[in-house]
Formats: sequence, structure tokens, C-alpha cells
Amino acid sequence: MDILQQLNQIAQERDLPLSELQKELEEALAVAYKKHVGASGDVVVRLDPKKGWTAIVEKEVVSTVTEPSFQISLEEARRRDPGVGIGDFVRCEVDPNKFGRIAAQTFKQVLNQKLRDAERRRIEEEILQNIDRVMSGTVSRRDGQNVYIAIGRIEAELPKREQVPTERYFLNDRLRVLVLKVDDSSKRLRVLVSRTHPNLLRRLLEQEVPEIQQGIVEIKAIAREPGQRSKVAVVSHDERIDAVGSCVGQKGLRIQAVSTELNDEKIDVVPYSEDPETFIRNALNPAKVLSVKFEEGEGPEGEADGPRRTHRKAIVVVPDSNMTVAIGKGGQNVRLAAKLTGWDIDLRNESKKDEPRKPQGA
Repeated sequence: MDILQQLNQIAQERDLPLSELQKELEEALAVAYKKHVGASGDVVVRLDPKKGWTAIVEKEVVSTVTEPSFQISLEEARRRDPGVGIGDFVRCEVDPNKFGRIAAQTFKQVLNQKLRDAERRRIEEEILQNIDRVMSGTVSRRDGQNVYIAIGRIEAELPKREQVPTERYFLNDRLRVLVLKVDDSSKRLRVLVSRTHPNLLRRLLEQEVPEIQQGIVEIKAIAREPGQRSKVAVVSHDERIDAVGSCVGQKGLRIQAVSTELNDEKIDVVPYSEDPETFIRNALNPAKVLSVKFEEGEGPEGEADGPRRTHRKAIVVVPDSNMTVAIGKGGQNVRLAAKLTGWDIDLRNESKKDEPRKPQGA
């Protein structure tokens, strides 16, 4: 089979550009020949579709030739270039077929490495284009606490810290993950993905809700406790479009599709507001809020001798009958509302609103 046909077949199997593979092959064979014969001068190999292989070796001009593969006599060198002297180098064309068996073996090893490097670069470029995006894959294996997801020819790593505690990952399970980053510091290319990152929820909503894709509805904030519950604040840039309704969808189909993808994680979609009081009221839904009062000031120091952080507290009064709903199971509702709005929320019963309490959303 013609060498170009072989290259074309390899390029198709590895999904590599033929021109790139040809260049890698030329460089590999040059390295192989130089290593095999011990040449000190440059070696250039070219593959031409019409001429076939051509190889140029810089041979050293010597008085007595002991290694004709990379040396040339002064007499012969001066027939090529009258101005050369001992120690100079002369470019000579050699027959690549004489490279020998050892050179061919070396060439094969180098070529395989070049192929691996080229494919690694291609995979890295592909993944870099998908950073902070959602990709689909199947669980391929476990290694300790890490789970590995096959995404095409890529095996992405789902570390323990990026796994949802309530989820179980079984072999061949299909799931969608958020691509976090590519780590190329080691020999093995590591693609890290997440099931817990808030942007996984963001990207799934973007895919499911056309109004978000079109920029009519915007996600302003997300607070997430993976596998349990999330709150999403949205706003519409078209007064004719209901932001919450667009995300929820008819009969809740859109939000249910996202919830199902996240293993039935409960998702509350609330209207965003520039007005902090309105936003806090919305964020505490489904609890009824009677009043909101704000306190701002300097909080405790972050680190020794460090700057004091700004303290933002909202004192929220709710009916006695709504206190349990406002707090939520294990404090989840008020905790997510605090994360969503950026305010520490101090919930108080209507009957005990004047008694100081520790902020539940801190």
C-alpha cells in the first residue's frame, strides 16, 4: 500500500488531519535516522505525493571518511561547494530506503508517540472549547472514590468533591456533567467534571428554556444544595414574557426535565428584583413575609489583622404559622434564600419579633 494511503487510513482512524500526520511522520523519520547513524548535522525528510520520500542530511566534511552515512570527504565536498573546509557541513541527499531496520523500529516508536501527542492536543483543544459547558457521557469505571465518565474518546474524571452525595453512579449510567477544567500537568490528560456546580443547573436551564437561549429571560442568581434543593432567580427583559412561567413551562414540563436530570432535585424558580426587600420576599417563597428591615455595618474580622467585612442583615418577620415553612427542612429554605440574595436573614415570629435571634441564613 502506498505510504500516503497508509497515512490517510491512520488519519481517518484517529480523526487527525492528514497534513498534520504527514508532518509528524517526516519529523519522526528524521529523528530516527539521525539517532540511528549518530549524525551531528541536521536531517530533513520530506514526503512528496509525486516524488515519494526525499531525505537531506548535513554531512560533516572530514579528511578521512569513517562513517559515510554522515561524513563526506573534503575532495567530494569541494566538488559540490569549492569554498568548504574541514569541519563544515554539506547538504547531501540520501536514499531513505537505506535507513535500516533499527531506524525503522525507532521511527515506529517515535511515530506512535507523535500520534498520541497529536491526539492529546486535539482532545485538549476540544475540551477547552467546552469548559463551563454541559457534556453527556456514560459511567465507565470507578477508581477509589473517583468516578470516570466516557465522553466520546475522552475519559473525564468526576472527583468525590464534585459528586452529589445522594446520587449513586453505576456502570453504563448515562448522565450529563459540567466540564470544569483540563489538567495537563501530568503525563495523563485529566478532564475534571462536576455534578454539584451551580452552573450545571444554569446550563441545563439554558438548554431547556428557549427564552433563556434568546436572551429574553436572564438567570440572575443560583443557590444550590446539590441533590436536595435549589433556588433560581430570573428576570424577563420583555414585559410580555413571564420569566418564572417560561422556566417552569406548561404543566411544569421544562423545570421537571431539569429536575429529572439532576436526580429529582427540587428547584424553586423565583422572580428577581433590584429591590432587596422584594427579592428577599420572593426568595423565601413559599413562606409569607410580613415585613423586612435591613441592618448594615461592619462585621467581625475575617483574618487576624485583616479588613473587617461588611455586615448585611435582613430582619424578616413572618406569621407564627409560617415559621416552619420559612425555615424549611433543616433550615434549608432560609439558608438558600440567604445565598440567593446575598443577605444574612434573621427570621422572627410575629409574636416574638422584638427578641434578638441569630441569623438563620448566615
